[in-house]
Amino acid sequence: MDVELLEIRQHMGRFPPFDGLSDDLLDAIAEQVEVSYFKTGSNILVLNETLEGLCYIRSGAVEVYRSQGELYNRLGEGDIFGHFSLLRNHKVRFPAKAIEDSLIYFISKAVFQRLCEEDDHFADFVELERPRLETAAEQQKKSNDMMVTRIRKLLTRYPVMVETSTSVQLAAQQMSEAQASALLVLKEGSDNPRYSFKDSEGQAWQMCGILTDHDFRTRIVAEGLSSQTPVGEVVSSRLITIQSDASIYEAMLVMLRSNVHHLPVLYRQRPVGVVHLSDIIRYETHSGLYLVTNIFNQSSTEGLARLAPDVRAAFVRMVQEDANSQMVGSALSTIGRSFTRRLLEMAEEELGPPPVPYCFMVNGSMARNEQSIVTDQDNALILSDDFDPEQHDDYFYALAKIVSDGLDACGYTYCKGDVMATNAQWRQPLNVWKGYFQDWMANPTPERLLHSSIFFDLDSCYGEDHFVETLQDLIAKTAPQSPLFLAAMARNALNRTPPLGFFRTFVMEQDGKHNNSINLKRRGTAPMVDLVRIHALACGSKAQSSFQRLNDIGKTQLLATGMSDKLSYAFEFLCMSRIRHQMIDLQEDRLPDNNIEPENVADSERHTLKDAFQVLSNAQKFLKYRYPMPAQRPRR
Repeated sequence: MDVELLEIRQHMGRFPPFDGLSDDLLDAIAEQVEVSYFKTGSNILVLNETLEGLCYIRSGAVEVYRSQGELYNRLGEGDIFGHFSLLRNHKVRFPAKAIEDSLIYFISKAVFQRLCEEDDHFADFVELERPRLETAAEQQKKSNDMMVTRIRKLLTRYPVMVETSTSVQLAAQQMSEAQASALLVLKEGSDNPRYSFKDSEGQAWQMCGILTDHDFRTRIVAEGLSSQTPVGEVVSSRLITIQSDASIYEAMLVMLRSNVHHLPVLYRQRPVGVVHLSDIIRYETHSGLYLVTNIFNQSSTEGLARLAPDVRAAFVRMVQEDANSQMVGSALSTIGRSFTRRLLEMAEEELGPPPVPYCFMVNGSMARNEQSIVTDQDNALILSDDFDPEQHDDYFYALAKIVSDGLDACGYTYCKGDVMATNAQWRQPLNVWKGYFQDWMANPTPERLLHSSIFFDLDSCYGEDHFVETLQDLIAKTAPQSPLFLAAMARNALNRTPPLGFFRTFVMEQDGKHNNSINLKRRGTAPMVDLVRIHALACGSKAQSSFQRLNDIGKTQLLATGMSDKLSYAFEFLCMSRIRHQMIDLQEDRLPDNNIEPENVADSERHTLKDAFQVLSNAQKFLKYRYPMPAQRPRR
């Protein structure tokens, strides 16, 4: 393939739906593609003309219109159009015009038909006529629905392999150099089809056994064999293996049933690694379940603080296993609650039983079950109405301080806005809290709106759950009947906007610390949470999770049909972009943050990121129209 064709297939291979095609199909496209150039303002597709192929934008920008002339879509590099017409009568139903100088690849009808027939993902993409953002979210969901942790996830290197004629001394040296506890023994030929394979040069090999540290001790050293003994003479012919797509659970069962500690992993017949029983044990110790259990087994703040690396390891593993943002957020929130509960238990052990009943309330991302690995603490104490400050406040301040200091030691930093139970303002009886919430909704000043955006995500973490439920009921009843409050919240939510400038450009941060980057929390997930919260308040939803709130909103007439789904797709993609960025930071020993540099993001993800920001931007513009400021009564 010449350089020009190679460049075509490499470019198309970066964008959906071509990014999932086989090499053969990409080659077929590159070999038959036709290239055309269109100046700004020129027509690419004309209504009712015969369409000869699928259109792919190599560079430039294109607007697609409905037959009546209204704008249907605006597309950029890597997008496709014309597929709707190709699937029907090959007549252009959506005319298209270049709004910038554009280079278009035309893929013939024959190749388009072949792609639809031979690749289900491509067919789904073009036949369902779904936007890129929705497709990305659905693929993520499908991946999670079918997720089974494969044994290949535990492989970090290729196995050490030697021929049968290799001396035991040389084999031991190779094991030591690779820091391996086992090696695989091969011989030329393919007598046994089950364990035969070909290497990259086409040479046929057969795996005939495995030699472990234990074997060296019992079969070689203990027997006094010469260091020049060929490994083929001491290797056991008993070979237990597993395929790389088997689950970790299946691998563990094989090892237990066969009473082996080393398990060669095969991709078809070719060995790709060796798993040791300790790898599986280590994997289990990084699971969320193990971590939560370990949290409650600790008896000191120092012991809890030592688990912080395990939290990061659990986070990285979940992301590597394609967990979606709801799974990651829920797991991290559960872990955070567990730290909090254990600290409260230890505080009560130190201080004695509480003088009056209380509820330790969490707010923000932990209340929504949407925590990330970068988080601070937002919490408060709701006390029984029998609370007497002079008699009881010393106890609850001491309890709050133990918890707050302990959370900080465990990686949950102090809240910069002092929204913590150590602040006397947020350590009050239930009746005072009711007054807070009623006043915030009745008189929405800027300060009260700030409190609302924090405390209207609320959940019980420990103690008297019904205290928080009382406040949730109050909000759900009062907010829908408070148009001034909703209008003020809507305008307040527009203070943080997505980083979209002119068409196809991002607006970068220029704060001196993260120049030419985008803060995905401040410019993406946070304004989305604010927007969803307002609609949830308007419809009286008691849900705390943004995704559950969107489900409740979708059952009402607050938004246009399908808008809740679009917001959900956009929120999921923004969350996962932030989560993946933080995982990479941890893997590269950097302090995780929320700032990404678009130039370091893959082309396809960068395009979808723009789609997500556009959904958010459109939804924000709708807010002030959906919740207008009530007309003020004239003064007499």
